[in-house]
Amino acid sequence: MKFQSLALAAAFALGAVLPAAAEPHVLDKSHASITFQVDHLGFSTVHGKFREFDAQIEFDPEKVEDTRLRFVVMADSIDTGWGPRDDHLKTGDFFAAAENPEIVFESTSVTPTGSDTADVAGTLTMKGASHPVTFMAKLNKLGPSPFDPSKTIAGFTATGEIDRTKFGMDYAAPAVSAVIPVRIDLEMSPAN
Repeated sequence: MKFQSLALAAAFALGAVLPAAAEPHVLDKSHASITFQVDHLGFSTVHGKFREFDAQIEFDPEKVEDTRLRFVVMADSIDTGWGPRDDHLKTGDFFAAAENPEIVFESTSVTPTGSDTADVAGTLTMKGASHPVTFMAKLNKLGPSPFDPSKTIAGFTATGEIDRTKFGMDYAAPAVSAVIPVRIDLEMSPAN
């Protein structure tokens, strides 16, 4: 069963009429997160997240390849649970957050890879540099909200890796991970 077929089956089970094209969806920020982990000299793994971000999403469950998205993450919202480290991460050694306040990911293609998976390729702009990045996305569930059956929710998990040195963040690499695993969890619903 293809990704599109899964979405169609869910939509028909809801008695919903599917849109003819990708339509705007709204990110549910109360059920969304962007997290990462960094190996620290082989002794430990530091976990972090970004507290402020938003997304513009066009999504058609019938034709997943028409999906378009743009994520904007505020660099100074980084949170690793330790203030002095977060302050350092905001400096020129890493994000240079004052000069480059936004981290932006803009999709260039979405390619279904399985019944509930797709590769989301795009351009990541961070610290004034832009490079291609691909995330592997998995549809967790598409269906009506149990709290409001008139509202359809799509839930996804996306994972990928970012080589920070490509963006001019060479500080302490590779002793402190150069390649950073990133995970995005999100729920979204049609804007209308």
